[in-house]
Amino acid sequence: MAKKNNELTGVNYEVLFAGRSNVGKSSIIRNITGKNVKVGKRPGVTLKPTHIQNDDMVITDLPGFGFMSGVKDRKQDIVKDQIVRYIEQNADRISIAVLVIDGATFLDIVRRWENRNEIPIDIELFELFRELGIDTILAVNKTDKIKDSELNATLDGICDKLNMLPPWKQWIDVVAPVCAKKGDLKALKSLIRQRLHSAKRDDLFRYF
Repeated sequence: MAKKNNELTGVNYEVLFAGRSNVGKSSIIRNITGKNVKVGKRPGVTLKPTHIQNDDMVITDLPGFGFMSGVKDRKQDIVKDQIVRYIEQNADRISIAVLVIDGATFLDIVRRWENRNEIPIDIELFELFRELGIDTILAVNKTDKIKDSELNATLDGICDKLNMLPPWKQWIDVVAPVCAKKGDLKALKSLIRQRLHSAKRDDLFRYF
């Protein structure tokens, strides 16, 4: 059941999901856990962290950042600040961070930001996770929108923008190409379970 942050008790292990609005983050959580979280077609539906607690583990769905339909720019800035603050305040408890991106549009978004001499929030978050020593998985969603012949080159380009030297396949312990729409989340589930096993938390397998 989804809970508010102040209702969390006895949590020792947190799996955090972050990503732009409308990248399919909440849908991925619902598919891999079987639990319902707030999902909507309109970007920016989730404005506060949503938690699913099982035993001493919590799965957290952070608000989507970037464009949020019907949300003023000032509110968007507040949400971004809340996301960073939540990550920093709970860094010691966050065992796994899953950054979800739209594989079909990520490189175009990065180029637009670079043309303004700015760093996309996605990249800043990825770097923040690493700076804080949080084990990070990159879930590249919507791979169904990428031509098969272009998938490897696209994944190479994404890794390059995140300071992971291509080819992407040398980062298979970090990068998980997925398609929530088709229920193809095997790569992500596998990486999460690998980390649970390394942490001697096989007891949490049943929640994934």
